[in-house]
Amino acid sequence: MLSDLQTNIDKALGYLKKVQDTGVRNRIGGEDIALNAGETFEVVSPVDGKKMVDCAKGTATDIDRAAKAAKAAFPAWRDMAAKERKKILHSIADKIVERAEEIAFLECLDTGQALRFMSKAALRGAENFRYYADKCEAARDGQTLPSPTLLNVTTRVPIGPVGVITPWNTPFMLSTWKIAPALAAGCTVVHKPAEFSPITARILMEIAEEAGLPPGVWNLVNGFGEDAGKALTEHPAIKAIAFVGESSTGSHIMRQGAETLKRVHFELGGKNPVVVFDDADLDRALDAAIFMIYSLNGERCTCSSRLLIQSNVHDDFVEKLKVRVQNLKVGHPLDPATEVGPLIHQIHMDKVCSYFDIAKEDGATIAVGGKRKEGEGYYVEPTLFTNANNQMRIAQEEIFGPALTVIPFDSEEEALKMANDVIYGLTGYVWTSDVTRAMRFTEKLEAGMIWVNSENVRHLPTPFGGTKASGIGRDGGEYSFEFYMETKHVGFATGYHNIPKLGAS
Repeated sequence: MLSDLQTNIDKALGYLKKVQDTGVRNRIGGEDIALNAGETFEVVSPVDGKKMVDCAKGTATDIDRAAKAAKAAFPAWRDMAAKERKKILHSIADKIVERAEEIAFLECLDTGQALRFMSKAALRGAENFRYYADKCEAARDGQTLPSPTLLNVTTRVPIGPVGVITPWNTPFMLSTWKIAPALAAGCTVVHKPAEFSPITARILMEIAEEAGLPPGVWNLVNGFGEDAGKALTEHPAIKAIAFVGESSTGSHIMRQGAETLKRVHFELGGKNPVVVFDDADLDRALDAAIFMIYSLNGERCTCSSRLLIQSNVHDDFVEKLKVRVQNLKVGHPLDPATEVGPLIHQIHMDKVCSYFDIAKEDGATIAVGGKRKEGEGYYVEPTLFTNANNQMRIAQEEIFGPALTVIPFDSEEEALKMANDVIYGLTGYVWTSDVTRAMRFTEKLEAGMIWVNSENVRHLPTPFGGTKASGIGRDGGEYSFEFYMETKHVGFATGYHNIPKLGAS
């Protein structure tokens, strides 16, 4: 897969041609919905800012049809033997692997993410399906809770049709992350991908049906949040919404779903600290700090966008950091050497670039980068902000791009106060050789996920999610089933006990 750039471009354009021939269509109840003039939008590649393909612009009518298809398909999918669902989900994983190169190349063109990372994204998607395939047969397991007079048992049942709204950063992998556990639980799905990057969602839909997924179990409606997204979050047949995206959008979804009492699961924004103490392995901490902000173009919720570094090692650490950031390879996402590709869209690039002026206005220094790269596409120089404090907007607001803010601290107490002094609480990264300090610090760090002396290493059984403005609920392992399933209690009388005789003469 990691061939030379021109070979990769030629392959990618060949894969894209297949999509261009049909356009990115909605698929509802096992049927393609034809693209109609005036009801499409152009998908633009961040590589050169040019149109790649036409995509269906879903409406409330499309969502209504998809929700009804999911509702109609739900009873049979819910009641299908778990071992049969398991077989289908494993088949989906197999077919993802078969098309891994196609998925990776199209993801690069669609999102601007570097191939060195996207080459693994499809395989991670297959891993998500395999993991939840193997959990199908235990999904409904509950507990036995006997009392003196009752045999109390619990079981879990799927909640019903669910809506899944996925983002434009690593869209393929994140779609599998949400949809695989929903299907394993026995739910049916209406999926609305982000409008900036819809191509691989269509491929995933095709794979699922080729693997034997019955029509209507998984429905795909593309479109914009204000139309298709709003209709999905308000539809009475949809029992829950799983959403990955901005915190402000999560608030809108909560309001829209309130009328129908929808369950929500949100993975939202972050302004995550990487806290480096002077007793840390500083070389490894440097590697991790760079990887967790500049990989994936800085366009991920879990990136470590604030570097809190102890003052007595600050200067030397920052000098090494400057050299590494200056050496980052920015280029075409299909170039195997590229480390940072173009940002997703003109709108997002303009937002990221606006923080260069904001940083200077607030008194920070742009030590590296701070400019858009000349030429076609939405390329931005990897940027390093220094001489910053935690009250600056570059330390408080989610930039969601390849930009790191460095802030010194003197004491553990000061580091903890700064780490927690943001509205977000998704992840944190702590570097120290003092185990007691690590335990003490992580206990008080306000984040849903924390890694000590490590970058973000995802282990599927563990809970994934944030606190504060970073989200509601948890993904992963049994935690996903807590969202997609209801717990039911049944009590069986096991012996004689007196029942009050109301109304007896």
